[in-house]
Amino acid sequence: MDLNTFTAQSLERIRENAFLVHNITNFVVMNSTANILLAMGASPVMAHAPDEVADMARLSSALVLNIGTLNRPWIDAMILAGKAANSKGIPVILDPVGAGATRFRTDSARRILGECRVDLIRGNASEVLALWDSDVSTRGVESSLSLSDAAADAAIAMARENRWVLSISGEVDFVTDGSETYRIRNGHRLMTRVTGMGCGLSAVTGAFCAANPGHPARSAAAALGFYGLCGEKAADISEKPGSFFTAFLDMLYSTGSEDIVASVRVEGPQP
Repeated sequence: MDLNTFTAQSLERIRENAFLVHNITNFVVMNSTANILLAMGASPVMAHAPDEVADMARLSSALVLNIGTLNRPWIDAMILAGKAANSKGIPVILDPVGAGATRFRTDSARRILGECRVDLIRGNASEVLALWDSDVSTRGVESSLSLSDAAADAAIAMARENRWVLSISGEVDFVTDGSETYRIRNGHRLMTRVTGMGCGLSAVTGAFCAANPGHPARSAAAALGFYGLCGEKAADISEKPGSFFTAFLDMLYSTGSEDIVASVRVEGPQP
């Protein structure tokens, strides 16, 4: 099945089942992330109290861990939730926001990876590669490293060595599980002018993983294609950030199978 058809069918399953996506995420994006999931047809829950995260994770169809405004109790809660999700075979997505910027941030993401089984890591090139190479630096949540051929090769090696699936967003998005790769060419520059768009993508990736258990790489590529296409369609309505985000929510709600089959631009899987 080609990825466009896979993406369309995945979205249909999300809308039919309203998969519950448990987000332990940052203060900046809780509202926008919840609205993004609701608009596409999934169900969000934002629960981070250590007393309930394990129970909530076991009730969910996917768990998304986002370290954007981290502190030690939240990291502990993420690990509790991650272990609970692992016990039920629920996919776990890690968004290592700002990894490489500070030692605490990088070490916290590595601790999650060491204590939980993470199905997919989703971030920009600097954030993702900083988990493997301490010399990679990140400025805030912006990437200081574009996905050059050398960076792509490093990501493939990182995925293969650690048995991780990596979803790296950029001008051209890149997904690899160490053996197969995808490049996705949907998206619009205005998506970089609205805070929380990357965090929303991680949540949407969780919804696509919930729809396709056991297929995290294809799910990540599908999520990138759908999300980027919605950004393109929203930019046709508005080229100003505030109204663009409103239009983007509308496109998450209204974009359907015909749009996806016709307009998702993906290369892969490639060895």
